[in-house]
Amino acid sequence: MALALDALRHGWPIAVEGAFTLLPAETGFGQGVQAPRMLISSARAATLKLANQREAAEPQAPVLIRAAEPFDLEQARAVADPALDLRYPMKGPFAAEHLDDRKAAEAAMELALLAGVLPAFLVDPEPAGEAQAVTVSDLADWKDTGRLAIASRARLPVAACEDTEIVAFRSIDDLREHVALVIGRQDGEKAPLVRLHSECLTGDILGSLKCDCGPQLDAALKAMAEEAVNGGWGVLLYMRQEGRGIGLINKLRAYRLQDQGYDTVDANNRLGLPTEARDFPVAARMLALLGIHAIRLMTNNPAKVTALEAEGVEVAQRVPHQLPPNPHNARYLATKRDRTGHLL
Repeated sequence: MALALDALRHGWPIAVEGAFTLLPAETGFGQGVQAPRMLISSARAATLKLANQREAAEPQAPVLIRAAEPFDLEQARAVADPALDLRYPMKGPFAAEHLDDRKAAEAAMELALLAGVLPAFLVDPEPAGEAQAVTVSDLADWKDTGRLAIASRARLPVAACEDTEIVAFRSIDDLREHVALVIGRQDGEKAPLVRLHSECLTGDILGSLKCDCGPQLDAALKAMAEEAVNGGWGVLLYMRQEGRGIGLINKLRAYRLQDQGYDTVDANNRLGLPTEARDFPVAARMLALLGIHAIRLMTNNPAKVTALEAEGVEVAQRVPHQLPPNPHNARYLATKRDRTGHLL
């Protein structure tokens, strides 16, 4: 798995489940490389007006497309990247072909997401070069939360509370290292105040006004510190899943589309990416490793409650965590409310 992700980032081909050899459209390279077909996500297919060609029984499946002539890398990138839509306004016509191995195609889309590249591939390119083999079971093993373990822990006084411990988690083959901040004294008799916070470089570190991530992080730490003063405790899970799981580069691509007028959901889908790609099973595993089974969850997102409960976490209480909007994130928050079910 690690080798397959590295291959995609470097623009090398992968061979998925023996079903096909795939060259990533975004990062791929090679003189004179061409392919008769491309594999794209269902969301990108809808953007390209291919939704009516998807198989009725599998509307969310990746789509295999063919054009009148083979795709070269320049054409493939124009299909994959909405930033090139104005430069290449005329695409197609394309025909969608039957997808023989949906599981392999879905694995390819997930691998692209994990690698942080656009989910679009040349299929069986020539010349192909040596491809890195990967299987659906490789991906399943990589996602197995049982592999996640506590790697280290240490006392870490922070501005919000000096009585704090940081716990780092690591999994085989996964370069993402998640952390938990335990604020106050852990008490197994009391359900802690918990916040699942997905990393946001722009908001948490740079103070971006386009989202509410930074203020939510600060407010959560303050609330947990107050819990500690009053005899309770809190846990911040800081998850390495930038942009709700789509990665930093793709998040910035979505920002660019938002500047053109698209909301968060439509921007992600135009890139061929899901609206929600966070890994809640990993969060549940982190809580279990800390010996926590019941929590009071700070969130405005009922879907997050449902996702954690599906993983065996008892959410004893949902604690609202709403902060005032600013002129730059008002539409972002409205989209959360109107399109992704947040209680705002």
